[in-house]
Amino acid sequence: MQAEIITIGDELLIGQTIDTNSAWMGEQLNKVGVEVHQIRSVRDRPDSIVTALDSLHPESRLVLITGGLGPTRDDKTKATLARYFNTTLEFNPDVFAHIDALFRSFGRDLSRLNRDQAVLPVGAALLKNDVGTASGMRFERNGIFYVALPGVPYEMKHLMETHVFPWIRRELQDTHIEHRTVYTQGVPESELAHRIAAFEENLPDTISLAYLPSPGKVRLRLSSQGEREVVVPQVDAQVKALTELLGEVVYSVDEEEMERVLARMLTERKARLALAESCTGGYVAHRLTRIPGSSAWFLGGVVAYSNEAKNAFLGVAPELIARHGAVSEEVAMAMASGARTRFNSDYTLSLTGIAGPDGGSEEKPVGTVWIGISGPEGTRALRHRFGTDRIRNIERSALAAFDLLRKSL
Repeated sequence: MQAEIITIGDELLIGQTIDTNSAWMGEQLNKVGVEVHQIRSVRDRPDSIVTALDSLHPESRLVLITGGLGPTRDDKTKATLARYFNTTLEFNPDVFAHIDALFRSFGRDLSRLNRDQAVLPVGAALLKNDVGTASGMRFERNGIFYVALPGVPYEMKHLMETHVFPWIRRELQDTHIEHRTVYTQGVPESELAHRIAAFEENLPDTISLAYLPSPGKVRLRLSSQGEREVVVPQVDAQVKALTELLGEVVYSVDEEEMERVLARMLTERKARLALAESCTGGYVAHRLTRIPGSSAWFLGGVVAYSNEAKNAFLGVAPELIARHGAVSEEVAMAMASGARTRFNSDYTLSLTGIAGPDGGSEEKPVGTVWIGISGPEGTRALRHRFGTDRIRNIERSALAAFDLLRKSL
């Protein structure tokens, strides 16, 4: 089944708010066999909303609308939909009772604007919003279903998971779409394409392969559509063949970030990790501590940005820095060894480099990063040459460090 997504709000068009709703909805809709044909963002104006509703693709049967259902005067979606579907707005006492109870639980007074959120289109199927005040609404006309949802992400997700997905599975699902994603790290897209050229050429016509590159990693997505009993084993077999072909380049299959792979591996080995960061400024520690339960295997880290800090907190000798420079194999190894001693960890990662955009030289250009590791097998460091973009260099450094630890484990 084909669907379209319309997001409403001036804030989306001027870049004040990033549209994460569409990305999440598109991903989740595919899992229930719904193919998104197009996504559009429009102004919170009746004419813009109507124009979007009038210009659907002929094969679209489902339209998901987010935004514009709030209590303020600039939220126009509800009234526009009522006019579009030739109905009127009417006060709903059950919805009002829910809004009133919600405000009482927060210890807040109910305003006139909030009361107006209980005024809803007659004839629409209402989707109760247990976590907010804006009800979802479902309309149907000429075989097309229209579902209007609040733009607040956690409210939209609640309504999709509680009402919309069960309804799709029950009433609309007519095919299965199978996506499997193989995550790779450290090999450029062009080299990956060369390595798997024969595999790609011999893929069955019913399975497609997409390359999805991002800083430091490339995702390879295999997709097929049809009867679940047929497409799932077919795609599974190709995923198995692809991962065996690429070997240790693959760090995960299906939506597992590198740090979560490390969390599982460290937990299984009952090993503890510490960090010594310079050019990444704590970004590596941030990514690790986002994981619930990371205190079981992550001891801590030192952000030793200056040479003085490297000496004071990690024991890196000033003479070593003077002889080789802060961005060097020797200093990366000394940072890793020093942190491992101070934290008494099983493994330590260190990062020192030139993130940019300034500070490079002919010998050590911007993007040069040394990543060290100290563990039971000893201490070593590897040099990386990234690009000139500071943020991308920091992100790629973190992934490269994670990958070094993964391979060591």
